[in-house]
Amino acid sequence: MNASRASRPDVDNASVPDVATPLITWFRAAGRDLPWRRPGFPAWGTLVSEVMLQQTQVARVVPRLEAWLTRWPTPADLAASPPADAVRAWDRLGYPRRALALHAAATAIAERHGNVVPRDVEALLALPGIGDYTARAVAVFAYGDRHPVVDVNVRRVLKRALLGEGDPGPAKAGVDLPLMESVLPADRDAAAATNAAVMELGALVCVARAPACDACPIADRCAWRAAGYPEHEGPRAPKQARFAGSDRQVRGLIMAELRASDVPVTRSEIEPVWPDAAQRDRALASLVRDGLAVGDDASGYRLPEG
Repeated sequence: MNASRASRPDVDNASVPDVATPLITWFRAAGRDLPWRRPGFPAWGTLVSEVMLQQTQVARVVPRLEAWLTRWPTPADLAASPPADAVRAWDRLGYPRRALALHAAATAIAERHGNVVPRDVEALLALPGIGDYTARAVAVFAYGDRHPVVDVNVRRVLKRALLGEGDPGPAKAGVDLPLMESVLPADRDAAAATNAAVMELGALVCVARAPACDACPIADRCAWRAAGYPEHEGPRAPKQARFAGSDRQVRGLIMAELRASDVPVTRSEIEPVWPDAAQRDRALASLVRDGLAVGDDASGYRLPEG
């Protein structure tokens, strides 16, 4: 075992294979050319990209990210605009509360940090709407600091390669972070590259269904493959609910009406977007509760302006 890597009691005291070296080599040759991976990409852009990428495909994020940073190249630029502008610019990325969270984080960065995205994980966590994953990702990918960064793709790769489990199971920070820490090289640059490489492998090769094991750079040291791809017997990560017919879909339809209007939208104008009155009312009430819509039946509904 590499002395720079921590031992993991949850792997039956087995040595942790060196997956970082082949993964970094593979990543440098096969990693996608994405804006946030290019030299000189700003920390603000990294923060925006990480928030946009939550539960959203890369292909949908890239054009929206570029438009966002052209319009608001610094946190102060976004903070100077009303939240409604952020929600409109979010367009169809989904989960528009993320737009409000970014606006709130930008305001905090402009007011508390001199318009500079903080580097310290704890300072990042203190920003509105920023969770543990995003804080660590910004510290690692924007500033090159050494921290384990874990998303569902990372968990899948590590559970398969190191633990021989075909499914990542529910997220458990107390297990997942030490597991990622165990494969990180001591060198900061190599550690950051390893974080990115494991994510990329999970996104492109070690996918949930039909993994391309013949193209995997760590296939020769994968515990799951060596065990003959055993079926997963433990708890599984919760699956996202169907979108069609869901409250999420109805919320999106109402949001589209609000984004398209410069004046308050009346309830009678909202009614045609969905035939089920109870579900439509529930979705509208949840948008008001989340701060994505303001108003009432008497004055109409609009996006938040301040």
